[in-house]
Amino acid sequence: MNRPQTFAPASLQDALDAAGGPISLLRSSQLGTTIFPGIPPEFTNWRDEQRAWKHSVAMLEQSYHMTEVHVRGADALAFMAGLMTNRADNFDVMRAKQIVMCGPDGRMISDAVLFREEPDFMRVVGPPTAANWVEFNATKTDLNVTVTRDENFIRPRERRDVFRFQLQGPNALALMQEVTEGTLPEIKFFHMGAFKIAGRDVRAVRHGMASTPGFELYGDWDDQAAVREAVERVGEKYDLRKAGSVTYGTAAQESGWMPRPLPAIYEGDTMAEYRRWIPAQSFEAAGSLGGSFVSDRIDDYYVEPYEVGYGTLVNLNHDFIGRDALVEKKQNQKRRKMTLIWNNDDVFRVLQNSLRNDGPRTKFISLPVPMYSSFQADQVLAGGKPAGVSNWMSYSSNAGAILSTALMDLEHCEIGKEVTLLWGEPDSRRRTVEAHDVAEIRATIAPVPYYAKTNKTEG
Repeated sequence: MNRPQTFAPASLQDALDAAGGPISLLRSSQLGTTIFPGIPPEFTNWRDEQRAWKHSVAMLEQSYHMTEVHVRGADALAFMAGLMTNRADNFDVMRAKQIVMCGPDGRMISDAVLFREEPDFMRVVGPPTAANWVEFNATKTDLNVTVTRDENFIRPRERRDVFRFQLQGPNALALMQEVTEGTLPEIKFFHMGAFKIAGRDVRAVRHGMASTPGFELYGDWDDQAAVREAVERVGEKYDLRKAGSVTYGTAAQESGWMPRPLPAIYEGDTMAEYRRWIPAQSFEAAGSLGGSFVSDRIDDYYVEPYEVGYGTLVNLNHDFIGRDALVEKKQNQKRRKMTLIWNNDDVFRVLQNSLRNDGPRTKFISLPVPMYSSFQADQVLAGGKPAGVSNWMSYSSNAGAILSTALMDLEHCEIGKEVTLLWGEPDSRRRTVEAHDVAEIRATIAPVPYYAKTNKTEG
């Protein structure tokens, strides 16, 4: 008996062709919001876990969900300089940078954190969109570099190269000083230091993730049990709270960081080779696009470095992919990143209507993370007309409201102005989204970050 042949796409481009284009592929994906593997949703409760980074100290786990790429070789710095918008000539050993990477059109592919541990060794730590772009470009370069990948725990395995977690909050420094038993050096912002905890070698980057100063610690995978035990034991004195996976997904909101924008790779000849290189099993191919902002043009969902607040991370005095396009975009910025404070009365109304069984329902709002897709894009209106797009959202116990990070048209960036967010997904093709009516939620424009930062940015 002859059976029909089934088509198994090998690459992202194959998946796009089979689906009929990027909008169709992403809008029909059944993948929901981000999963943070390896830890429980809550260690205590997400409300107090959130409050810890504002009032005491929070321990934020990073060992499992982020992808690492290790770049080695005499030309490691030159190779990364050609990919990142950031200044490279001041990137000394034992420093880190939040890097931004763009396509030739100047639109973002990903950001990540780059650690320079040795003259010829760097770690790229971040989402798979960053790892894939670095890996692909390593296959095309003539520079003296080798790239290896340390995959995340979405597919569980025995170990990784290093464990990694953050300590954030007003008590973080005091906790670090005590648990390191006098070995903690003075570490400047986004510099690295080496010291010992429980007799084990540990390194840390000094930065802030939740609008408060903190440390990102890492060390050999086999040393983590001893290090964690020491930190948690001393941390009891400082009201340490371990943040579960649900809480972790909200940590960026108050500081205004926009995690994981839709990578600008899905159309155009300049990215065709990359789309053929990325496997069909990749995050870029499996990810879902959701929300009330509906367009048949995939580039309407892309973002640019200047509009998401990365202007200080763009240095035009060196050559990198996308540089020429960014020269023009710097002079023609059309949107700005702002915080939206959702109206609690409207949120409660939508929640109530989402649970009814006697008439049309609204889309359920899951707390603390309302997002229900990999890439969220909700329409924002001012006076009934399009004014921006809301991309990332979560409830903040510190703010007492849902906050979302939105890209607003420049004429609609007035602090205190009331706008309307459309909540829901019209004509959804995804089984993960229940039947519902789109609802209006009032929101007030606020600054980014929502709370004043206590750290600074370096390019």
